[in-house]
Amino acid sequence: MSGEGAPTIAVDGSGLHIEIVASQWHTAVMDGLVAGAVRAAEKAGATYRVTRVAGAFELTVVAEKFARDGVDAIAALGVVVRGSTPHFEYVCQAVTLGLNDVARSHMTPVGFGILTVDNDEQALSRAGLPDSEEDKGAEAVEAALSTALILRDS
Repeated sequence: MSGEGAPTIAVDGSGLHIEIVASQWHTAVMDGLVAGAVRAAEKAGATYRVTRVAGAFELTVVAEKFARDGVDAIAALGVVVRGSTPHFEYVCQAVTLGLNDVARSHMTPVGFGILTVDNDEQALSRAGLPDSEEDKGAEAVEAALSTALILRDS
């Protein structure tokens, strides 16, 4: 299980704003990821906004815009399910490199909540739903806010 050994991150995000950018594909999974992200932002005391984009590929350009605007942190949420074509590899690589570039170019934390899975079962297991084993939406927000505090205080 990918979540084995994951840290518990408790963060005081008071005074921070996080943009939650989420794709629309795979509605049940995405609704779970967004709900987990919102719960984590509220628990941390951060302000937030949720913006939905068409798919995982579109996350990078919207994250870039928010980073240029000077937001404290971004959580990017999406799911890409492996199929029978190379599409999976192209999208996963583009999104990973694109979000990493946004974070490094703007010194803006980007929580990586992109599920790259082989099947729907794996995605549902990570979606933060009542029967899920993991909540990757919450983890993305916690990681981004935690990193924003480190950058702010260093």
